[in-house]
Order: sequence, then C-alpha cells, then structure tokens
Amino acid sequence: MKRILVTGACGYIGSHTMVELLENGYEVISADSHINSNETPLQSIYEITGKKINNCVIDLSNKEECSSFFEQIGHIDGLIHFAALKSVGESVTNPLLYYENNLCSLMNILNAVQTKSIEAFIFSSSCTVYGITEKQPVDETSPFLPTGSPYGRTKQMGEQIIQDVYLNSKLKAISLRYFNPAGAHHSGKLGELPINPALNLVPSITETAIGVRERLDIHGVDYNTRDGSCIRDFIHIEDLASAHRLALEYIFLGKQNKSYEVFNLGTGQGVSVLEAVQSFESIAGIELNKRIGLKREGDIPFIYSTIEKAQNELGWTPKYGIDDIMSTAWAWEKSRRK
Repeated sequence: MKRILVTGACGYIGSHTMVELLENGYEVISADSHINSNETPLQSIYEITGKKINNCVIDLSNKEECSSFFEQIGHIDGLIHFAALKSVGESVTNPLLYYENNLCSLMNILNAVQTKSIEAFIFSSSCTVYGITEKQPVDETSPFLPTGSPYGRTKQMGEQIIQDVYLNSKLKAISLRYFNPAGAHHSGKLGELPINPALNLVPSITETAIGVRERLDIHGVDYNTRDGSCIRDFIHIEDLASAHRLALEYIFLGKQNKSYEVFNLGTGQGVSVLEAVQSFESIAGIELNKRIGLKREGDIPFIYSTIEKAQNELGWTPKYGIDDIMSTAWAWEKSRRK
C-alpha cells in the first residue's frame, strides 16, 4: 500500500482527492493548518469511505515546524501539495502574505521531499500561470504571461522552482494546472465549504438559491466574449480528484520519463458566467436574484484548455459537464444546510 501525504487536505480539492485515494487502496496522511478550513470534511470522508483520517495541524511555511513534521511522519511514497492561499482579490491587496505563505511552504516541502527521497510529488497549480492571453485554448506549451495577480505569480514561480529543483533529480514531479474546479461529491456528503464568504461562482450561486445571500453579483458583462461575461473551463471536482490519483500512478508505474511534467486539467469547453447561471436555474427550477456589478481586479476575461496531453499520457478524461456540476453543488448545498 502506497503512503501519500496530502497537504491542504481539509480544503475543497484536498478532501475530494483523499476520498479518491482511499477508495483506490492508498494510505493517506492529512496535513492542514486550518487557515481557510476546518475538520468537518474528515467526518464526511469517513461517511463516504468508512475510513477515519486524523489531520496534522501544521504551518508548512514555518521552516522549523515543517522540518520537524517530516522527521516524525515516517516513510512517504508520494506527496500532493494543495496547501496555499488562493484568493485572487486578497492577493492583490496583500501580496506579501501570498508570496510568503505560498512560496515558503513550497520550498520547505521540496527540501523535505528531496531529503526523504519521496518518489512522487504532485503540485497543485492553476491555469492562471498562462496569464492574460488571446490564444485560446491554451495548451501546456503556452507561455507564461502577466497574470494580473500575485496569486497567479506564486503559481508561476512555484512551477519554476519545482522545475529547477527537479532538473537533475532522479525523483519525479508533476504540476497539474487546474481550470475551474466546481461541483460536489455525488454522495451529497462532501463539497465546497467556504470558511469565509464564497468568492467562486458556483457556491455563490447555490448560496443565493438557498437564501444565505440576498443576491448573486455578476462581476462584469462588458468583456470581449460572446455574451459579455467571463468565460471559464469548469471541471467537476470528482474528475479533478481522479486526475491526481492517475498522476501518482503515472509516476509509480514508471511511465514518466522526464523528471518534471505538466498537465492541463479542464474539459476543453469554455462556459460563460451567464451560461453557468442559466444551467443552474434550469437544473434547480429557480430564478436567481442577480445584479450586474463591476469587474474584479485580477480577473481574466476568458480561458479554457486543451486536455489531449492528460488524455493520452495519464489516461484521464473528464466524465462530467456543467449540468452535473450544478446538480451536485445544489444537492450538497441543500444537504449541508439541514
């Protein structure tokens, strides 16, 4: 049984990935500082998988704390690094916080990975590394352009750091560039659980529908897109979780020839904000109270992916579309408000 450390494990993507790993025979160690999470998902994971996970509360950006943690946890076969601050807007107003937290934690972990010779390292990256680009769809060879936010730059820098560290390493690393994770586990027992007011579109939609929010603010409809709203590539959270398992197996099975690889994770289909709202209203049979607002600083007008590399090399193909995202997110929202 392979032993996998998941950092930022109690977060949205981390918790769903732990379910995927546990259901496929992996032993999982959870590490999370709880800056933007709590232990609620661990109970949901137990209800889904029947397996109890205890979380190690740790600030991985603290070098001494991180080093001590790795000395104590024993042998690790693979590490999936989700732990990072991720609000675009907050990164614009407080850039030093993002540079210190996201980059220091990454460097501390990479030092431990090299010291302990951890075979597989998976980095939680983002489509924001491509920046504001007119070339659509983007593929893994698309250049890094200015991102518009310190958050995006921490992902760019993070990938460059990993590439440098693994240049002459016998170990293997993969950066997975997510597009827009959304939706919830089909059991209805696990989903996005924002500690602070939700900033992402889908939980903002479901919170409006359930009555937690007075209205849904749509940030700009004067972009140069087909309906004026931002276009995104929404990827179902369970599809995203399965890609992390396949990335680990790609390394463990000896399929990765290079020491460092990158993969886009999306659907290859762009969906506008207004189209996403229409999908939810159709699925739920609810007309949302909406307000057109101003553009948010740091938002990119449109971005969607090509996914042929992940399909061909990882054997990964997304199963779910925007309607599945909305139906599972709505089921989760209603379940957690009981």
